[in-house]
Amino acid sequence: MENMDIGNHNLKRPHLAEDPSEYEGVKKPKLSELLSAETTKNGGEAGQNRGSLNALSDEKRDSDKEEDDEDIAILEEEEENEDDFADMMKHGLTEADVGITQFVSSHPGFSGILKERYSDFVVHEISKNGKMCHLDDLSVPVDKEDPTEDVFTVLSDEDKQHLEELQLFKNKEGSVSIEVKEDTKEKRTVIHHAIKLLFPGLETKTEEKDGRKYIVAYHAAGKKALANPRKHSWPKNRGSYCHFVLYKENKDTMDAINVLSKFLRVKPNIFSYMGTKDKRAITVQQIAVLKITAQRLSHLNKCLMNFKLGNFSYEKHPLKLGELHGNHFTVVLRNISGRDEEVNQAMTSLKDTGFINYYGMQRFGTTAVPTYQVGRAILQNKWNDVMDLILKPRPGAEKSCLVQCRAEWAKTKDPDAALKKLPWKRCVEGQLLRGLSKYGVKNIVTAFGIIPRNNRLMYIHSYQSYVWNNIVSKRVAEYGLKVVPGDLVLKGATAVVLTEEDVDSYTVHDVVMPLPGYDVIYPTSKIGEAYKNMLTEDGLDICNMRHKIKDYSLAGAYRKVVIRPSDVSWEMVSYDDPKIPLVHTDADKLEGRPEPVFVKEGKYRALKMEFSLPPSTYATMAIREVLKMDTSIKNQTQLNTVWLR
Repeated sequence: MENMDIGNHNLKRPHLAEDPSEYEGVKKPKLSELLSAETTKNGGEAGQNRGSLNALSDEKRDSDKEEDDEDIAILEEEEENEDDFADMMKHGLTEADVGITQFVSSHPGFSGILKERYSDFVVHEISKNGKMCHLDDLSVPVDKEDPTEDVFTVLSDEDKQHLEELQLFKNKEGSVSIEVKEDTKEKRTVIHHAIKLLFPGLETKTEEKDGRKYIVAYHAAGKKALANPRKHSWPKNRGSYCHFVLYKENKDTMDAINVLSKFLRVKPNIFSYMGTKDKRAITVQQIAVLKITAQRLSHLNKCLMNFKLGNFSYEKHPLKLGELHGNHFTVVLRNISGRDEEVNQAMTSLKDTGFINYYGMQRFGTTAVPTYQVGRAILQNKWNDVMDLILKPRPGAEKSCLVQCRAEWAKTKDPDAALKKLPWKRCVEGQLLRGLSKYGVKNIVTAFGIIPRNNRLMYIHSYQSYVWNNIVSKRVAEYGLKVVPGDLVLKGATAVVLTEEDVDSYTVHDVVMPLPGYDVIYPTSKIGEAYKNMLTEDGLDICNMRHKIKDYSLAGAYRKVVIRPSDVSWEMVSYDDPKIPLVHTDADKLEGRPEPVFVKEGKYRALKMEFSLPPSTYATMAIREVLKMDTSIKNQTQLNTVWLR
């Protein structure tokens, strides 16, 4: 997974402004307005599975209605508060705060602006067979068993609204009757198919009243039907999963999945993917979805902003996290100050030597309370500190309701009172407050367990990454790129300690360092002692990384110290208009837009680079090595607030 650092706009974007809201008088539609519009077209669906501790595995989930409303509130709140982001970043982290201090190259470095526009950062997923993922085909596989186009237009806007309310259990009547005005068997069949296809969980029957025929929709299998596409409607000879390429702009992967599930009226957990791609970029990746037709997915291209779906195929298997081979990056660094020879020296070093494989800034959160501090408190069993770090007021701009929630908590320590300040309950703060309300403020461990497991483990992994960054900086400062006795390398999946006789057989690109845990070994050089000292200062025992709560026991892992990118290329380009895109994207090619035209002597200079990286490697750390400058959002915000506003 590439973890990129950090507005919606239509894919048919104007060349003079990336966001329609940049035009005077043009207002960006809210998500709820888009959903309302789509309800009158094709339809949409939502919700999200939640993980929990074993003791809470039978915990009843929030109602579908609550999740439905919260999804809209969360995404709209994000859109409305983007202008506050720069202010929040004034209190954010710098690279030095998370142990990122060293470089491996000797060039002097130069300045440049990273992600002045999100279209300056383009990511293409590389599948496990080494093929780069592109969106280049919007056609739908022909299948005689697919419904006719009439299915998508036969229901009126009013019918769709009533059916959606019924599907989401908002209709007190328990059924919806639709009169068949042009009564033919063919027309009734189309209406039956449309309801079952567009509103999973509903069944239909034909009834006659006062000489008129009606199609009656009703619930057949309760709320679970919403998450389980009906089996009998899927052709037996077709693979159960529709694989497709998702092209997205300025949305992270989970946001994209939530929007797709909302429009399709299904649960997000029927989607699968090989890696997550973060927000401020244009990204292209493979997605798989269970028993949703390519025809239905293709209809989303008519109404969704920021997305395009294509390259459809039916397969027998889902996608799994980590199955990808890596990611290919096309990055534009604008306003480059370095001379051509300095740029060439920096890029040649990146190609030949590589960069320190630090965990990037996004691993540690974007607020004044870093995620690693919460993780450390969990490992220390300081649960009051965990609660305080998550809920206490913090400097920097946040969503107004979250500020009010924190203030209420600080004032009253009443979870119910604080919870009333939040329009949604599925953020981490809301989930913790719900747990405290249910189990009591003295039962923090159980209350914390309401937060989905992956979110809880994120804090632990952030602390591991913090330790790794700091110790690797000590190792590079002490030994540089030399391989020394006591270093670790992997033989297969097993780490071994190098002896004096071994060191000449390896390079720094073979050396690994452990993330702390109970199932790893440590370097036998003085760097091993540095691990012990750092953990001891944090009140942890390096020899006992098992936690009394199994979820929080750290096994540890190994990570290469230096990564050398592949497929590295670069060019310096000149341009006059700072608002024009400088990368020709898959969407540009599909829509016939011309390639960017560069001038020989323009007002501005940019470095356009391409490279490929393995999974779980941060492209921003490669860029940092080229520029020799702090890539944290805090520093980039100070350099250039244009892209944040």
